[in-house]
Amino acid sequence: MSHLPLAPKPEDLGIDPEKLDALFARARRDVDDGTVPSCQLAVARQGKLARFETYGRAVQGGEEKPATGDTLYSIFSSTKAIAGVATWVLIEDGLLRIEEKVGDIIPEFATNGKENITVEQTMLHIGGYPLAPLGPREWGTREGRLGAMARWRLNWEPGTQYQYHATSAHWVLMEILERRTGKDFRPYIRERLLDPLQLDNVFVGLPDSEQDRVADCKYMGPPEPPPGGWGETTPETILRFNEPAQRTVGVPGGGGIARAADIALFYQALVNGGEGWNGTRVLKPETIDYATTVRTKEFHKEPLMGHPINRALTVIVAGDDGFAHARGFGKHNSARAFGHNGAGGQIAWGDPETGLSFCYLTDGHLPDMVASGRKSVALSSLADNCLA
Repeated sequence: MSHLPLAPKPEDLGIDPEKLDALFARARRDVDDGTVPSCQLAVARQGKLARFETYGRAVQGGEEKPATGDTLYSIFSSTKAIAGVATWVLIEDGLLRIEEKVGDIIPEFATNGKENITVEQTMLHIGGYPLAPLGPREWGTREGRLGAMARWRLNWEPGTQYQYHATSAHWVLMEILERRTGKDFRPYIRERLLDPLQLDNVFVGLPDSEQDRVADCKYMGPPEPPPGGWGETTPETILRFNEPAQRTVGVPGGGGIARAADIALFYQALVNGGEGWNGTRVLKPETIDYATTVRTKEFHKEPLMGHPINRALTVIVAGDDGFAHARGFGKHNSARAFGHNGAGGQIAWGDPETGLSFCYLTDGHLPDMVASGRKSVALSSLADNCLA
């Protein structure tokens, strides 16, 4: 296991050890009672880890064995924050303005009524093309992705409503990144964000050498698509990420692979003004403030639950309107907490008011969104209550 900045005692970070124990006991309970085969979680503050643990057994490299601190997990839509932060870098570097039209940057995209969609609308999931098809058969090559973008049609008028763009929006954002930087998005994310922060165990595009470390995803019930439909986010697609070939693609909306400790440390950089645990700065504080400001409107509501979605530029913000729990945050998170959870139970957030960051990952995919949401709130509530 690579070096991790682990505090000698949680108290050194202003964290109550008994409250921390309660969080980790709650996570372990789900493994012990068979709710999930394994899980991994981490809490961090002040640029250091308060605790990092892994419980259970998982299929890794085709063999079931104990999950350890070296085990990697599919983080699914928690990947969106990593790809999104890469676009924040473009904004900071003067390479992108959110009011630009996507079609002016990607001419292939400007078809079938999509000519006036803005970068901001794409980042907020209000672009109007949530069900745009682009699955494993096409997303492995740039030619396949561009061909699909040209065929995409609008599901509704851009900006008029919110609907989750499961993978389409982030493929567009990464094509914009490639056009503006001249670099493939995968090495760009590695070189501009992950390597400077020494996050060696976060991958958007997994090397072959790391494949045997990944815990295969397992459905913990009948594999059913999410209610309301999320485009190609079907059980078949989720399980395709057990295939090494799909992990290497680095799907920016859901194909990331990571350890919980590294994701918690990634958020530490974001809640500490862009400075990582090693003292390296990757973003300016004002860029982070700009990117984490809520931009969706009151009428941009979650289609199933009916609450305002509270989206900033590629991340979700807890808010102070009483619906933070519905957005996957805990009962004690501040209104400024932000992050992005992932399918089946993955949790990832940082809170700039408290300085806490938290990540929970599992190979046990909970198909029931209500059960998964309740577990996320329970774990997040224990995590965000850890301060002494």
